[in-house]
Amino acid sequence: MDWRFTDDRPIWLQLTEQLTRRIITGVYPPGSRLPPVRELAAQAGVNPNTMQKALAELERDGLLKSQRTSGRFVTDDKEKIMEVRTTLAYDEIARMVDTISSLGYHREDIPQLLERFLSSQQSAPLSEQKAGEFPGKF
Repeated sequence: MDWRFTDDRPIWLQLTEQLTRRIITGVYPPGSRLPPVRELAAQAGVNPNTMQKALAELERDGLLKSQRTSGRFVTDDKEKIMEVRTTLAYDEIARMVDTISSLGYHREDIPQLLERFLSSQQSAPLSEQKAGEFPGKF
């Protein structure tokens, strides 16, 4: 998984988001030890202080825990990880609903649109689908 940054938001915040995604998708499993700050910073191509700020934020959020002599570890609390995962999914759904609504659809149309889309994409994973592959009219 590559580190990608944009100029529209602080780097530490983008690091926090990307590390969160790595935790909730299992790249860093519950209870696993994270690489040291300097190593993570080198991988991401950022200043260690910037990485430190992102990791401190994840500790405040409860996704990481620090052990003084052993380093940082992903929380063992699978419920906490699932809660964050669900919250991020809801945030994505809210953005999708706003975008579809801005196209002129009513909120009541969205479940049917989504069902038709998902049934037309049966075999390939969603990450492999291309824009514009949705067949038919609504």
